[in-house]
Amino acid sequence: MSLLQQLQDQILIADGAMGTMLYSYGIDQSFEQLNITHPDQVQQVHEAYIHAGATVIQTNTYGANYIKLARYGLEEQVKKINQKAVQIAKQARQKGVYVLGSIGGIHGVQALNETKEEIKRSFREQLYCLLLEGIDGLILETYYNLDELTMVLEIAREETEIPIIANVSMHVPGVLENGTPLAEALQQLESLGADLVGVNCRFGPSQIITSLQSVPLPKKAFLAAYPNASLPAYRDGVLYYKNEPAYFKQCAGQLREQGVRLLGGCCGTTPDHIKALAEGLKDTDPITEKVVEIPQRERVILKRKRKEKSLAELAKERHTIIVELDAPKHLDMTEYYQGIRALKKAGIDAVTLADNSLATPRICNVAVATIIKEQGIRPLVHLSCRDRNLIGLQSHLMGLDILGIHEILAITGDPTKIGSFPGATSVFDVNSFKLIELIKRGNKGMSFSGDSLREHTSFTVGAAFNPNVNHVEKSVARLERKIASGADYIMTQPVYSKEKIIALKQATSHIETPIFIGIMPLTSTKNAEFLHHEVPGIKLTDEVRSRMKAAKGNREQSTKESIAISKELLDTAFEHFHGIYLITPFMRYDMIVELVNYIHQKTNAMRAQASLSSY
Repeated sequence: MSLLQQLQDQILIADGAMGTMLYSYGIDQSFEQLNITHPDQVQQVHEAYIHAGATVIQTNTYGANYIKLARYGLEEQVKKINQKAVQIAKQARQKGVYVLGSIGGIHGVQALNETKEEIKRSFREQLYCLLLEGIDGLILETYYNLDELTMVLEIAREETEIPIIANVSMHVPGVLENGTPLAEALQQLESLGADLVGVNCRFGPSQIITSLQSVPLPKKAFLAAYPNASLPAYRDGVLYYKNEPAYFKQCAGQLREQGVRLLGGCCGTTPDHIKALAEGLKDTDPITEKVVEIPQRERVILKRKRKEKSLAELAKERHTIIVELDAPKHLDMTEYYQGIRALKKAGIDAVTLADNSLATPRICNVAVATIIKEQGIRPLVHLSCRDRNLIGLQSHLMGLDILGIHEILAITGDPTKIGSFPGATSVFDVNSFKLIELIKRGNKGMSFSGDSLREHTSFTVGAAFNPNVNHVEKSVARLERKIASGADYIMTQPVYSKEKIIALKQATSHIETPIFIGIMPLTSTKNAEFLHHEVPGIKLTDEVRSRMKAAKGNREQSTKESIAISKELLDTAFEHFHGIYLITPFMRYDMIVELVNYIHQKTNAMRAQASLSSY
């Protein structure tokens, strides 16, 4: 009898966690490699689950794809590892036991460099290896990203007619990370040809039961559930799970009541948990009718429309000036406040504050942004991926929103090794691309997890761009990815070449997103040489370096020459772009005020010329 035939009138028990069992043996490496190095231990795990009552087991291949194995230098052993995994499972199984080929998800919340095409190639390679060994079915498990799961499911369904189980994973009960309700997601997977649809990982039985209460019985497919043993705890640097198999026996009946036909375990579960499930469902039949409890979805409340136009909107209408004036590295704010007052009087559109640039701690930019906002200046805060994990980023963004700070520059951030605390840890849960996407998710009323925020955030997101490269086309392609992620405007690294500005205009002529050209006055020839040779992303022309060198040792002449260079760059930038991004060097806001006045003079002259032309 086939797996699907048996599921018609029976609830089948699947196995539990493979990694948990192998870890308990003292193994802490690529679990999939053990198919080759320690096949006997993998086989023992299979046999233990079968002895506990499992009639459906899965191969030890969850992460046995090219992308994941490459983390261990094992990418060239994909075929061998998968083949051996199926052979081991077949050796362990007894009569009436089915072997499923396991393929885990690649996308998580954290940043990935792999493209969709790379994921497809990796999936196909593993799929073919498993199919050639003759498996009874395929289980796609731990997919947080619904788009990835639908993509690989479509590939698998085209390649094979064997049963396919498609399991999603959630961060919050009942909803996927993109905001799709679980019931809709499972219905979509069923329509794409999955024979069983369900949930695995992240939650213990209680939250999976809660999630399934809103899921009707599928019309053609069956429901599957693989709960974790519990929520994980942390002790002595190790995650562990409470081991209460008796609780699983109690929950087995409730999972049956939700329509589950295939029931196993995920992280933290052991043969004892599987034995408890089997005992809890002994002499029971699957349900054929179910009353669905429709959850009361939290209503998303639209915020009042922002009164002021965003920087992106302003830059589409007129020349717009952003000035970077970073918070001090100390607690004396006297000079900083003087600079803020001078910039406000000069008539800038926003002050932008870096997020501990060059990995050096400064006064929190949100604190300073709040103060200058109260003084009538629009703040634009940089948000780095380096210093905060996903929890911190989500919390930070909600805080910014309720403070009314809605302009953000999303950046990956400089590595800690270059800063004043080189022993500090870099987080980098996400990169700037993913951060932009997550910020824009908030504008739809969703948290990073897909849960409702109950209100929409109102962020306008800037993205950083480095035009100081030999082949600007490659940088523009990266820029296009940021715009596709949701960037509303672009802020460039400092540019010191008129030709570079013109080349950038030509390379981005097809892009409608506003671009703010970065211009940072130099303070001395020493400053020029340091920026050129030691700061990533900044290059000066030989002409600029020679002009600054000619003023060596003379502060007044250095300032004069730097202002002249900056005005020449502004002339070119003003002609080709509406966005001007002035970066203050060493609190020399006097230089920035002079450049702001120069921009206003040019603007007034342009308006006067336009007025004369209209007569």
